[in-house]
Amino acid sequence: MGIEMKLNRMNRGILAGVAAVLAVCLCLPVSAGAARIKDIAAIGGIRDNQLVGYGLVVGLMNTGDSVKNGFTKETLSNMLARQGLAMRDKDLKSNNIAAVMVTAVLPPFAKAGAKLDVMVSSVGDAKSLLGGTLLMTPLRGADSEVYAVAQGAVTIGGFLSGGSSGSGSATGKNHTTVGYITNGALIEKELQYDFAKTRQLAVNLYQPDFTTLTRLAGTVNSRIGDVDVKLVDSSSALITVKNSYRGSIVSLLSAIENLDVSVDTPAVVVLNEKTGTVVMGENVRISTIAVAHGNLSFQIREEYNVSQPLPFAPRGTGGVVDAGRGVAMGSGGQTVVTPSTQISVAEEKKSLTVVPRGVTIQDVVRGLNAMGVTPRDLIQILQTIKAAGSLQADLKVM
Repeated sequence: MGIEMKLNRMNRGILAGVAAVLAVCLCLPVSAGAARIKDIAAIGGIRDNQLVGYGLVVGLMNTGDSVKNGFTKETLSNMLARQGLAMRDKDLKSNNIAAVMVTAVLPPFAKAGAKLDVMVSSVGDAKSLLGGTLLMTPLRGADSEVYAVAQGAVTIGGFLSGGSSGSGSATGKNHTTVGYITNGALIEKELQYDFAKTRQLAVNLYQPDFTTLTRLAGTVNSRIGDVDVKLVDSSSALITVKNSYRGSIVSLLSAIENLDVSVDTPAVVVLNEKTGTVVMGENVRISTIAVAHGNLSFQIREEYNVSQPLPFAPRGTGGVVDAGRGVAMGSGGQTVVTPSTQISVAEEKKSLTVVPRGVTIQDVVRGLNAMGVTPRDLIQILQTIKAAGSLQADLKVM
């Protein structure tokens, strides 16, 4: 009995704990249609940076540039000169190399020694970069400073064989003049971010909207203490940090970017006639309007009626048809061919349908579906409703 009593007490304690957790969860605020600030906005100055460099891919199997390209020949001469070979005035002939442009993206806070993926693209008349190796190529930023160095084997994910890419005998798969090198660049220089002296932070919305930005400012002011949020325009808010956050800007940014904000979007309808796709935003509204939609179809059918004599007809049972007179001539009888043309006109029985004013996107779609229209018909109907001034949304056609 003592053991059973102890078990009952434990079960009651567990149930009480579960009930307390559920009560806390139910009391947490839930924002309908909300998104985290980190998903709808970016912190000013914290962004990716583009890198680019010019280099050579070697080791190709007769699929590289023809040396008649001046820049390829000059690049090869310079490379050999750096290796101690004087080839400036020599007649170079080699189609195992290709001049390429190397591009990469340097993410924020990337540290020296970290690796980046790079893309290698031919700039000459090379047919394929299959099997090639990129030689050491400095990658520079917009300020002409070297931030990374790329080198390694190129992967193209395809092939080209049997002749040149422009000949009918060539067989290939995928694009053979663009390749990748995974972890092919080493970062040599870091981007500097000094958060210790930061007193103002800019929050920039990806999709500018006055309503969303006002809600964002209100949320930050109410949930984060010792900050002052100033609205700059429809996409930017300036957050002034007070002395209480000195030395802890990183934790402040973590708290701000995880706040939920109710996002407001404009009413937009996107139409793609090529694929028959219709996408509507939740704020799309349609005024009360009467719509009739139907198709008028014509069908023309021509048939030939053949009159065949009986088997015991006095003049026989057939012959060759004279196309000019529509008569079958023969020794025994006469087969008569007469054309018969039928024209039919059919129109779909579509009555005039009143689409009521839509309160939500569900009401709009339900009203249009009541007419039994297809997506392609819906595109034409929405364009006509927009022309009539009854569609309260921006109509974008792709």
